Amino acid sequence: MKSRALRALAFAAGASLTLAMAGCSAGSANDEGVTKISFLSWTGQEQMKPILEAFHEEHPEVKVEASYSPPVAEYIQTLQTRVLSGTAPDVFVIAAENKTNLIDSGAVIDLADEPFMEGVQEFNLDTYGRDGARYGLSLSSWAAGYAYNKDMLAEVGYDGIPETWDEFLKMLKALKDAGHTPFLESVDQLPTTVSAMLGAKTSEMDPSLDEQIFSGDSSFVDEWTPILEEYNKLFTEDLVSADVVALDGDQVRDEFANERVAIINAGPWIINAVEEANPEMNWSFGQVPGLADGKPYQAGAAAPGYAISAKSDKAKQEAAKTFLGWLASEDGVEMFHEATNDVTVTENFQPEVNPVFEPMVEPIREGELYLPMISWQRKEDLLNVEVVAQIQRMIQGQISAEEVAAALDAKLAGS
Repeated sequence: MKSRALRALAFAAGASLTLAMAGCSAGSANDEGVTKISFLSWTGQEQMKPILEAFHEEHPEVKVEASYSPPVAEYIQTLQTRVLSGTAPDVFVIAAENKTNLIDSGAVIDLADEPFMEGVQEFNLDTYGRDGARYGLSLSSWAAGYAYNKDMLAEVGYDGIPETWDEFLKMLKALKDAGHTPFLESVDQLPTTVSAMLGAKTSEMDPSLDEQIFSGDSSFVDEWTPILEEYNKLFTEDLVSADVVALDGDQVRDEFANERVAIINAGPWIINAVEEANPEMNWSFGQVPGLADGKPYQAGAAAPGYAISAKSDKAKQEAAKTFLGWLASEDGVEMFHEATNDVTVTENFQPEVNPVFEPMVEPIREGELYLPMISWQRKEDLLNVEVVAQIQRMIQGQISAEEVAAALDAKLAGS
């Protein structure tokens, strides 16, 4: 376990946030024997800063200059712009939405033989691998389901999230009739509900849902339309306002923390903020209810991995490997877990999970997770942008569920 001194270092106040780097002063660029590497992170600066400071304390021979861009779309665009302009960071995040492009273009190096890849769950290694090569160091997995206010649900006779979608919709109506805002789901990304319902469906299919779509044996219209129609009942039955399209995840989280909504879509990343804002709130997590012929499930995937740029010179690549090696160490993994509440999946550290998130842990460790962008075999970046835009149009009553799915078929076909 990390020493008391390291723990103190991790949470001490650091240098000015405007530096946006790991304990690195403006004059350190010319330090003899020091290799500087650039790092583009989508984990926020507040969370990453103590981790980077602890790394620099242990490895003063490497200076990590960090910059930050929030997930998902803004990060993907920022990284793509830098890669295409020849200014790729030495270390950056490889994610579901950009892994195919990065691997196909030769932008990332193979990490399969690196010692720091040992002890990481195969599910995570496979997510960012191909043909035996491994391009991303993914140290945790995540699941997203529904965070719910236990007291509000108890008012209308429920002790948790129902197992079926029909019963869930019935509960939302009861919450609304009792004067509560029943449910909010941020739709600036593919909704958790849709991903989880698709995950439950594909878990019972062989070949998988996505294999059938991408081989041409099926289509988005055939596989997605019934699920999108069920999801859209949230809006056609006036249980959720179409105004939700204007809310981002942080705004939805804050509504929940202030007890202005009973249930939201969420994952472990909200825990610290909610408990800080409302430490007395009685709440927990549950899976997304199943459809009539399905089962409760959860959206999720291996967390984005750390990748090393193939365009960096050898000295910077070696320094980057030192950085990744420390992130994969027991101290590094523990600090990342404490900062993010992600469920880490390495052999060297067993995380203590916050009790509110305990219902989601077993599916994470069993790899019972689904995220379409991970499973899509090509064009995942274009399809991701398309599906978010089209679902928002559906929510606003502009198009039907089938038209959303048809737009994805058209995008996959190249039109």
